[in-house]
Amino acid sequence: PANAAGEPVRRADSPAPARALALDLSRTDELERARDQLLAAWGGIDLVVFNAGSYRPLRAWELSAQAVRETLETNLVGTMSATAAVLPTLLAQGEGAIALVGSVAGYGGLPKATVYGPSKAALINFAEVLHLDLSPRGIGVFLIDPGFVATPLTAQNDFAMPALQTPAQAADAIVDGFARGDFEIHFPKRFTRVLKLLQLLPRRLYFALIRRATGL
Repeated sequence: PANAAGEPVRRADSPAPARALALDLSRTDELERARDQLLAAWGGIDLVVFNAGSYRPLRAWELSAQAVRETLETNLVGTMSATAAVLPTLLAQGEGAIALVGSVAGYGGLPKATVYGPSKAALINFAEVLHLDLSPRGIGVFLIDPGFVATPLTAQNDFAMPALQTPAQAADAIVDGFARGDFEIHFPKRFTRVLKLLQLLPRRLYFALIRRATGL
């Protein structure tokens, strides 16, 4: 069942069979073709979760134009383009929802998140704008901000990852957030709440605490 603005997403009693469609997020024609194939198969859109992401741990002195393009193309441009592809359908339906996967790395500057962090910060801003514009039109918007989740991307990290979650734990937290109708679904709370509190501190103190916590 589709989600209206401010209402929780209900669990489907009889989910449709899964379909896997390969596409390139940078190609508008492929996005539109995938959308049309799904509409032909299912007749409408209930919830779209944009989970594509790219991450390379980089210090500032390792920054390159190629790393910037590759990360932003996937994390930001691709997600915004995919949103543009499905919005006409959602608006015509007058219901449905979009979920964007951000990151706690978008809350504030962190070492080794030189490109990844800004891409997720922009995505957080984008989700807030979507919520303001689309909620009055009956379209739900969710922002998913995970902490560390054990994936091939985080396996690149050579530092301790506090409150590391399994993919199954992350999935449970996301589904629970959908069911509650939360705008921001952030987890694990014992970690994300600390990061939120850090954003209230003066920058000098924030920088000192981040350096001490990361050793970087």
